[in-house]
Amino acid sequence: MRRPLLSFLGGVMVLAAAGQAVMLMDGFSRLTAHAEPSELMSGCTDVPEAVALADTLRERSLRIDRYMQDMQRRKDEIATAEKQLTEKLVELRKLKQQIGSNEQGYAQAQNDDIARLIAVYDQMKPEQAAMVLSNLPPDFAAQILARVQPETGARIMASVEPGQAAVLTSYMGAIRARK
Repeated sequence: MRRPLLSFLGGVMVLAAAGQAVMLMDGFSRLTAHAEPSELMSGCTDVPEAVALADTLRERSLRIDRYMQDMQRRKDEIATAEKQLTEKLVELRKLKQQIGSNEQGYAQAQNDDIARLIAVYDQMKPEQAAMVLSNLPPDFAAQILARVQPETGARIMASVEPGQAAVLTSYMGAIRARK
């Protein structure tokens, strides 16, 4: 008894859902109001209540039509703005990529320059290198010292004033911590 009843109810629900789907497919045309006077009013023009009701309904219909047009206009504006934002986002991503590649090129060029300087400092006498490094900014001098040969770096650090050596050592520690 239950199975046939459940099957019947299921069938009714499927038909109801299909009916709703058909109505939704027709969608927007069902939502528009029609403000034209209907043929039903042709015989009721002598009843003031019917005329007033028809006028009220016509006004409502016109308001609904204007509202629907306004909604469509807003929807179009939002779609246009969304398209513009998407284009801007694509453009910004391209710029970000270009900036990233420019930064990589800059970092590579800087590393190449430092590598050349390191080769020069490796060839210098430790006392001369210590005098030059003492006049450089501590972070830059620490980068050079961190990259020279360890024996050369030790001799250069021994030739630097103790206060300057402590500062350079702290910068070198910070460089190694970042890596």
